[in-house]
Amino acid sequence: MQKQCLECGDKIVGRIDKKFCCDACRNSFNNRVNKDSKNLIRNTNNRLRKNYRILEALNPEQKTKTSRAKLIEKGFDFNYFTSIYTTKAGTVYYFVYDQGYLPLEGDFYALVKRES
Repeated sequence: MQKQCLECGDKIVGRIDKKFCCDACRNSFNNRVNKDSKNLIRNTNNRLRKNYRILEALNPEQKTKTSRAKLIEKGFDFNYFTSIYTTKAGTVYYFVYDQGYLPLEGDFYALVKRES
């Protein structure tokens, strides 16, 4: 019994468990299958990555203060973060992985880096 490539239908030569005739067909098939279902995840990860880079760039000393306007100017999106940390005193920090921010009075934010 001759196996056929799942993407182009050509015959497959080689290992018995092969599903594709070449890497190009394998990549094309997987990209097509995952395109719609992974779009939301890809967009969310891109937004988180951008937020992380902005916080990292503005916080080289691991603890600093910045304005809301500066964050927005750089393209920061406050709707995307990975976790929330509430202290015993009730202070709420928002984190993008290990980079965090704390809303302060007067449209300022304290930027912190979580210790590993």
